[in-house]
Amino acid sequence: MTYEEFAATRLASFARYAVMLTGDAHSAQDLVQETMVRAQLHWRKVSRAESPEGYVKRMMVNLYIDWRRGPWWRRVLLRSDAGAEVRVPVDLAEGAADRDLVWQALARLPRQQRAALVLRFYEDLPDAEIAEALGCTVGTARGYISKALATLRTRMNPGLVSGGSR
Repeated sequence: MTYEEFAATRLASFARYAVMLTGDAHSAQDLVQETMVRAQLHWRKVSRAESPEGYVKRMMVNLYIDWRRGPWWRRVLLRSDAGAEVRVPVDLAEGAADRDLVWQALARLPRQQRAALVLRFYEDLPDAEIAEALGCTVGTARGYISKALATLRTRMNPGLVSGGSR
């Protein structure tokens, strides 16, 4: 498979994945673009991987976790409302407001914890694959998920966050 064929068939999936990681469509586009540039530059190595899609997703997770410099990181820091109080909505648009609360709470999690939640609940990966994608041990990956869920539970309405176990 050529890089062009790979990109054409996987780009939309990568874009959705990046939105889950970043919580922002514009940042997700930046993340996908940077990841795909790197994938193209190293296409020979990527194409020889057992799962090129998994390889590129790991590249994306690593880039997301390490993306601490540059305009994207500053925009997130400037936009962050980490000190804001989370409130429980009572209006008719409660579902939309709940989603907003989830996005806000996810945005305040450390990157490794957020990535672990995306890999678990969006990608539906088992602990071993999450650990592989994050480049850590299975116990550390489980710890990220556990700490993230505990943090979300303390910040949000208990009905919004469930801690399904595997």
